[in-house]
Amino acid sequence: MSDLYNSCFLCPRRCGADRRISRGFCGESDQIRICRAALHMWEEPCISGSEGSGTVFFTGCQLRCIFCQNSDIALSHAGLEISEERLIEIFFELAAQGANNINLVTPSHFTPTVISAIDRAKSRGFTLPFVWNSSGYESIETLELLRGRIDIFLPDFKYFSSDLANSFSRAPDYFEKASLAVKKMLDIVGEPKFDDRGIMKKGVIVRHLVLPAHTDDSMKVIKYLFDTFGHSIYVSIMNQYTPMPSVSAYKDLSRRLTTYEYEKVVNFAADLGIKNGFIQSRGTARDSFIPAFDYTGVLKSI
Repeated sequence: MSDLYNSCFLCPRRCGADRRISRGFCGESDQIRICRAALHMWEEPCISGSEGSGTVFFTGCQLRCIFCQNSDIALSHAGLEISEERLIEIFFELAAQGANNINLVTPSHFTPTVISAIDRAKSRGFTLPFVWNSSGYESIETLELLRGRIDIFLPDFKYFSSDLANSFSRAPDYFEKASLAVKKMLDIVGEPKFDDRGIMKKGVIVRHLVLPAHTDDSMKVIKYLFDTFGHSIYVSIMNQYTPMPSVSAYKDLSRRLTTYEYEKVVNFAADLGIKNGFIQSRGTARDSFIPAFDYTGVLKSI
């Protein structure tokens, strides 16, 4: 399956790069790089629980939003190259630390290596659920490769408007691709399932980050999700937008989300009848909410 890197069409960018010798639109070669592998306590409650989600942050991204809070790793400015065998070891190390799951953050451009690592880990008796935590800008052909391997999908659904998607992510087809992706994800894992502690074992949670000055687009996204998927998925409405230096030229994005804006979107969702969902409390939109990409857990302890 490593030949999928030879002329890369893993994501909707379809850049065709031979990632054995060059880097794709995602900024990465065929060698996986990660920036952090550690327990993460700030995902949705049914993902983190009290023990934490075993989160692996991959370097690079096929979407590269201008407001990305993980811009250092999304733009490939950081990251250490590891082997597939080391990735498998990391899965087991996180499990030994008490992780509820293995949370793969922005892994799409490394799909061939990641699914090989999952298969090999499972052949050695690994049993924790795997979470696919992505931008939502996915190829359905690539997602199909995850059938039987990924248990929980945690995609973003960023935009309804193609103009916003083009302005902020250079992806005017975002809504089309994300819509097909969520449908495929639901087809792969089915209705949500939880253990007796309330920890998700299977299912889809779609995240939407409310952007300042763009609540109308947020409401269109949420209405689309509920009209299309009803209670078959969970919707997580996020207020943690943090202005990064990269948005200084964008007046609307150069400030934090107001309480009024966030509550407007949350109330809209409640009025629609959404019950399977998550909201965030105040105080999440701060720099300290962003993990330290300091290579914690990347190298093997001696």
